[in-house]
Amino acid sequence: MYENDNFSGYGTGNENTTGTFSGADLNETRTENSYGYENHSTTQSAAGSTNGYTTYQMGGTTGSNNTEPKKTQKHGGYFRKAMVSVSLGLFFGLFAGIGFYAVQQGTGMFTTSTDTAVVDKIASEATTESTQSAQLATNVTYVESDVSNVVEKVMPAMVSIVNNFTETANVFGQQYTQEEAASGSGIIVGKTDDELLIVSNNHVVESADTLTVTFIDGSEAQAQVKGLDSDMDLAVIAVSLNDLSDDTKNAITVATLGSSDDLKLGEPVIAIGNALGYGQSVTNGIVSALNREITLENGSTGTFIQTNAAINPGNSGGALLNMNGEVIGINSNKIGGTAVEGMGYAIPITSASPIIADLMERQTRTKVAEDEVGYIGISLREVTSQISQMYNMPEGIYVVSVEEGSAAANAGIMKGDIITKFDGSSISSYSDLQKTLQYYAVGDSVTVTVQRPQNGEYVSIELNLTLGSRPASQK
Repeated sequence: MYENDNFSGYGTGNENTTGTFSGADLNETRTENSYGYENHSTTQSAAGSTNGYTTYQMGGTTGSNNTEPKKTQKHGGYFRKAMVSVSLGLFFGLFAGIGFYAVQQGTGMFTTSTDTAVVDKIASEATTESTQSAQLATNVTYVESDVSNVVEKVMPAMVSIVNNFTETANVFGQQYTQEEAASGSGIIVGKTDDELLIVSNNHVVESADTLTVTFIDGSEAQAQVKGLDSDMDLAVIAVSLNDLSDDTKNAITVATLGSSDDLKLGEPVIAIGNALGYGQSVTNGIVSALNREITLENGSTGTFIQTNAAINPGNSGGALLNMNGEVIGINSNKIGGTAVEGMGYAIPITSASPIIADLMERQTRTKVAEDEVGYIGISLREVTSQISQMYNMPEGIYVVSVEEGSAAANAGIMKGDIITKFDGSSISSYSDLQKTLQYYAVGDSVTVTVQRPQNGEYVSIELNLTLGSRPASQK
């Protein structure tokens, strides 16, 4: 039981013994029970006399005492002690084994019972989770990578648009013109007895000399502007049904307009458009954000759908669709620009629908010759968004002066009025007014909406304006 027990001694013919023990003396009980210290040593010396001394080194304490003469040991004493020790060892081992066995059996029984309970609990939880997963699976919408069925259904309602226009530039006082073309997209949203109605972006069709529409079967037709809304960047153009073959009429279809109010973040969407003018292409993604507020180039502000579906130049005016094939937005590359990737924008169809319905009711107009364009007779100044915010004025065209005897004077337009609409089309800049007038000839009558200051605030007034002819001095 003790490590490094050493014994050395010698005999002198009698039973007096002198020795040094490290560890414990055979005739004494360990003092660590009495003093609580370990690593003690006992030194005893005898020389055949009755006097002796014992020194204890325990915790720095040294003691000395006189003991009685040691009794003479009988022969065979060591053997009996050895036998007793062996017997005690055997009994200790036997009882220890019985104890360990009992503990093992008891612990095993407890563990088995506990393990069974744990297994039952885990099995029960697994069954519950499996049931819940099965229930949730019926409510999860999975993003399908195959959108071919949706695309096949809606593609006949998609068109490509080419805007042929004249680019004018002044170089050192010399005016130069050049024929240009820009591509965009459109969606067939209606059909009357005479016309096929297509919605697109205002910036796709504005300033066009001619508009060429290409349908799903590859056939082409000329389109005319029916109505424009620059604030919402929307336009409706019309194609005469007389210009379409029976095959084309059978190949095309009218798109179904859905609701953008029901959209959720992460919902899968599909974008279709005439990307880069190469023809119809399809991209898909998800709804990245809703009601994203963005200020447009003309200063107006709107809220749009943000998506990571690619919307490239040429996609403007195309459709953003849900997985049911319903139009939920009208794509516009102009809104987001090309500053970043993975952020495309679309005009929410719920916001666009009332404007589209109004534009569809407009009279279809064609551009008139430059010398036949109607004349209003005012001097003007733009009220930009910055000026509007600074002076609390409506955006539009501020009337600086009115020419005597002009169409404006006859209609009742006054100095200080701000023109905000012309024949239902929003006017926020001189460019808007100039582009709109290209479709109105001398003698045409239109309704003009002005904001007039009265008692410290602006009041909306509608006036009937009959366009006059431009003075000879200005031709």
